[in-house]
Amino acid sequence: MEYAKTKDILRVVEMLEHRDIKTTLVYTQLVSFEGDEYYVKTSRTLEEDKELLEAGLEYVTERDGVKIYRKRK
Repeated sequence: MEYAKTKDILRVVEMLEHRDIKTTLVYTQLVSFEGDEYYVKTSRTLEEDKELLEAGLEYVTERDGVKIYRKRK
């Protein structure tokens, strides 16, 4: 789950105390995060952006002037 949260493979290597990054890569590839559910919110203002980021949502993309955020359920 740490890799899913951070997308930082080096952090996971350190956390699992693996000597070789290849070992960690094997573990992260075995875990499938497809099908995970998310809360999705949108914003149009900087204030809304701030509130969503403080609530732990992550920025995904922007479409037609609307920013899209998500957070795992």
